[in-house]
Amino acid sequence: MRAPDLANVTAFEIWLVWSDVRLIVPDDRTTLSVLLDAGVPIEPGCMTGGCGDCATEYVEGDVDHKDACLSLDDRKRLFCPCVSRARGTLVLPY
Repeated sequence: MRAPDLANVTAFEIWLVWSDVRLIVPDDRTTLSVLLDAGVPIEPGCMTGGCGDCATEYVEGDVDHKDACLSLDDRKRLFCPCVSRARGTLVLPY
């Protein structure tokens, strides 16, 4: 299993809007690990952005897509938290 590339990344915020929880994704952790620690039910899958098992809906934000599985249309509403990050605040409907 290839580890996600965390070089040249910065921390960002995730807002779980329905539970009104805000999480910080530090520069040394994946988005997926932070969401799993917060109890968000996500299937981890391959952990490399290749399968789409962890694809998660977002409703607002500037996603830095680093996956290899989502179509351009899918990327408008989904991201793969195993490898993708965001700039600023990413809003999830949880």
